[in-house]
Amino acid sequence: MDRISDDSIVDHIEDVFRRRGAESYLGEEVTIAQHMLQTAQCAEQAGADNSQIVAALLHDIGHYKNEIPETSLAKGVDNFHEEAGANFLEDYFPLSVVEPIRQHVAAKRYLCAVKSDYSERLSPASVHTLNLQGGPMNAEEVEEFEKNNYLEQCIQLRYWDEDGKDPERKHPPFSYYRPLIESLVKR
Repeated sequence: MDRISDDSIVDHIEDVFRRRGAESYLGEEVTIAQHMLQTAQCAEQAGADNSQIVAALLHDIGHYKNEIPETSLAKGVDNFHEEAGANFLEDYFPLSVVEPIRQHVAAKRYLCAVKSDYSERLSPASVHTLNLQGGPMNAEEVEEFEKNNYLEQCIQLRYWDEDGKDPERKHPPFSYYRPLIESLVKR
C-alpha cells in the first residue's frame, strides 16, 4: 500500500471506522468503533486536551492495521495492536497523540503492578489480554515506564479505555471528532 497523503489520512481513518467499526471487540459487549468512540467521549468529558481526545479515539486502530487476525487474542497470541497503531499514525500525528497509543497496553500492565485495585476495573476480556501481554510489570519495567515523557497521558488513556465499554452508552459519531483529528494532522 502506498503512503496515504496528509490530506487524505482522516478520510482513510473514517473509512476504516465505517467499514470495520461494527466488528466485535475481543469478547467485549461493544463493537470496536463503539469502544473507541466511548473512550474519546470519556476523555472529552474529563476535560482532556485535543491530543488526548484524539489518542483516545484512535488508540485501538492497530486492531485494523495488523495482519494478525482478531481471533489471535482468543487463541492466546498477542497481536501487538498498540505498536501497529502507533507505527501507522506516527507519520501523521504529533507524539502527544502517538505515544499514549503506543503505551496504552504497557499502561495497563503498569497500573496492575502499582495500583492494587486497578485490576478490579478490568473486564474479563481485558484480564485475558493482560495475561497475553505479559501480565503486570516487574519492578524494572515499572521503573523504565515511569521515565516516559507522556506517563500521565498514558495512564489517563488507560482509565478511559476501561470505561469505554458500555453497550448502553450513547456517544457522538466519528464525524463529531473529525475536525479535531484534522486539526492535529502534521502538515
